[in-house]
Amino acid sequence: MEQVIGLIGFGEAGSTFARAGDWAAAAHIFDVKTDDAATRDAMLARYVEAGVPAADNLADALNGVSLIMSLVTADQALAVAQAAAPLIAPGALYCDLNSVAPQTKLAAAQAIEAAGGYYVDVAVMAPVDPARLNVPLLLSGARAGEAEGRLQALGFAKTRVVGEAVGRASSIKMIRSVMIKGIEALTAECVLAASAADVLDEVLASLDASERPRPWDVRADYNLDRMLVHGLRRAAEMEEVVKTLEGLGTGAAMTRGTVERQRAIGALGVKVPPEGLGAKMDAIVNRKVEEFSLRHSPEGGKPAPAFAIVESLGHGSPPSRE
Repeated sequence: MEQVIGLIGFGEAGSTFARAGDWAAAAHIFDVKTDDAATRDAMLARYVEAGVPAADNLADALNGVSLIMSLVTADQALAVAQAAAPLIAPGALYCDLNSVAPQTKLAAAQAIEAAGGYYVDVAVMAPVDPARLNVPLLLSGARAGEAEGRLQALGFAKTRVVGEAVGRASSIKMIRSVMIKGIEALTAECVLAASAADVLDEVLASLDASERPRPWDVRADYNLDRMLVHGLRRAAEMEEVVKTLEGLGTGAAMTRGTVERQRAIGALGVKVPPEGLGAKMDAIVNRKVEEFSLRHSPEGGKPAPAFAIVESLGHGSPPSRE
């Protein structure tokens, strides 16, 4: 890889891409967690494990590079673009791969382009792991074609330009997420309630009878796994989807519920979900039982009803961000 890139963010996506593309020789990488004493050692260890160099600060990461990739958390995407803008080289391509609303990307584009850079909206359309560099990417923006060639040179195999307007690629991803992550949240609500009512097998069989691309127990197991592992991140992304829908004026009532459900299950802290649908549901309910019972135990100290505990999974307080 001959081109030099600046990579902002070294979480799951950034580290996966860097390893898969063997970017060690030509990547300037910075993650804000290296500035925090509480997380610095862990981040430095991640750099060493991946075999990549770490920049001391954002300015060093962007110094002299002509291609920048932003892969940070959804709530930091705009702030990072604004911080990067005065540091980028004139004419540099700023590829924003973050899962945020088109309005957010338009605001980020204004900052980058006012500073003399070129902003490209990039939507990552599937989980980064295990797809890695085969993950589908949609690109939009005036320089999307140029960015596509640069990303292909880095090893990305499934890229497609969808237009010249910043916000088009992210609109596709955000609106698709209404269905994808909404189905996950509805799945969780359905199977947890069915289990609490002791009718899970009947409900799943009924769903199988009406729709059979794959058994619903398999689908439910997969959906709960995604929420347990990635629920907090997905909730943040779905907040951007709410913003997208509100901007379109079409309403976002169901999607707000998806935010709540994704966040509640992701906040349970089950980092390695157990195998099997039943075990996952047990883990979800058991994590909530003690907390809920302390807050809502009926008089006499009897346990709170299972229905009430399951219902609480959609109405907990938002967790603090780490």
